[in-house]
Amino acid sequence: MYQYDAHDQALVDQRVSEFRDQVSRRLSGALTEDQFKPLRLMNGLYLQLHAYMLRVAIPYGTLSSHQMRVLAHIARRYDRGYGHFTTRQNIQYNWIKLADAPDILADLAAEQMHAIQTSGNCIRNVTSDPWAGVAADEIEDPRIAAEILRQWSTFHPEFSFLPRKFKIAITGAPTDRAAVKVHDIGLRMHRDERGAVGYEVIVGGGLGRTPIIGKTLRPFLPKEHLLSYLEAIMRVYNTHGRRDNMYKARIKILVEALGIDEFRRQVEAEWEPLRDGALRLPPETYAAITERFAPPLYEQRTGSVATLVRDPETDPALARWVQANVAPHKVPGYGIVNISLKGTGQIPGDATASQMELVAKMADLYSLGEIRVTHEQNLVLPHVRLSDLPALWRTLDAGDLATPNVGLISDIIACPGLDYCSLANARSIPLAQALSERFSDMTRAQAIGPLHINISGCINACAHHHVGHIGVLGVDRKGEELYQITLGGRSDEAAALGRIVGPAVPAHQAIEMIAGFVDTYLAIRHPGELFIDTVERLGTAPFKETLHAAA
Repeated sequence: MYQYDAHDQALVDQRVSEFRDQVSRRLSGALTEDQFKPLRLMNGLYLQLHAYMLRVAIPYGTLSSHQMRVLAHIARRYDRGYGHFTTRQNIQYNWIKLADAPDILADLAAEQMHAIQTSGNCIRNVTSDPWAGVAADEIEDPRIAAEILRQWSTFHPEFSFLPRKFKIAITGAPTDRAAVKVHDIGLRMHRDERGAVGYEVIVGGGLGRTPIIGKTLRPFLPKEHLLSYLEAIMRVYNTHGRRDNMYKARIKILVEALGIDEFRRQVEAEWEPLRDGALRLPPETYAAITERFAPPLYEQRTGSVATLVRDPETDPALARWVQANVAPHKVPGYGIVNISLKGTGQIPGDATASQMELVAKMADLYSLGEIRVTHEQNLVLPHVRLSDLPALWRTLDAGDLATPNVGLISDIIACPGLDYCSLANARSIPLAQALSERFSDMTRAQAIGPLHINISGCINACAHHHVGHIGVLGVDRKGEELYQITLGGRSDEAAALGRIVGPAVPAHQAIEMIAGFVDTYLAIRHPGELFIDTVERLGTAPFKETLHAAA
């Protein structure tokens, strides 16, 4: 794992001191709320419906067991005993007192963590593949580039007050587990015809009010030009991005307005004087950061996840969990363990302080002290010996953390919605809980196969409903909470936006509609065909017929 150097630590310690003074002045009345708002947002502190919410950065989704214990401590001491892991690999606390905020940041800084640039019109937390460094299909660990981008973008003077917030995601594998096509900038690592590693640069993706799949700006960018090329993109955006209308301020609107060819022309022109300057990354810079992500010393082991599942000696309940929650590791004899935070009736992404401490303990015992946060609001232990899976499973099961549903229909992604968020139109949490109960039969869930439900409480799409296989958007119609459903979205390497099926309906009807869509899929799919593939093959017409039949 990356460890702070003296510069990193001094930077976050200074920010804590600054914010302590700012909070003191706000509490004394020396600062008005309007004056204080941009200062608190720079430190991830939002004012929500009931209290302040603090968003803590987890760069590229990687945590140590010590850091997880600090997050548990914050949940227990300063919140109501839990935290909420988000689709951007961060954690949020929903019940923060303003007077406690500086102490929380100090506790974070002591363990090399912060809340810097988790809000505001700046480059936000750079996200990545939660299986980075251990995925069997990986070309190169993308966290190395993500860390370089973190260092480049943090407090970048030119990009601290952009037209709008800016999000970057990077993946190092052909299988996109970072949703790079729905980010302002997405980076896909691959090799050119000579075998050299570089990036496909994708720009102008995003969801929210105007969902757009990103477009390829450059098919292959050599690694040494990463910072200079992204700097050129940011300069073009910072110059031309609209500041007169927040709904048209994202880079995706600029790319659409100019067209990808003209946008590319302007970026290339801006890049020309930068490409061989100070931002060109020498090999030794990559080497220095790579050393911080050196793989652990694995033991020589044998076996595979598939062999364990098929072994007649394996407990059937353990085999079901392994099949759903354990992914192949690049090192023989190890597995990537995905921990579901989506038990039946559980709030998606929520973890209690006790559960966080349990995961930290399991990381120390079985995963070399390392944890990851996923875009699906789950956790990962990336370095688990297959021989340790039975003991790990039993302990997780005792802590209500062994639901065997990762990637299945009850592994629902949901934002906090109207229960917490001042922007939301409808509640997401109760609907997610009801759906998880409706599809709690794990035997049937595995028969249904991979199927992603995403629920957003408003058009801002924090739960990425546009790219859910089944997407649900909460809307307000004359004070009534209704839900609009889309089908056919996906966020992987074949990213696509879902299509609306039918009018918005109350929550109980939405549940029945979704259940009907699943029944329709089971009736019309080809053998072994996934839900998303059935929708792509046949379109939404068969599913709309389900609505007409129900009516």
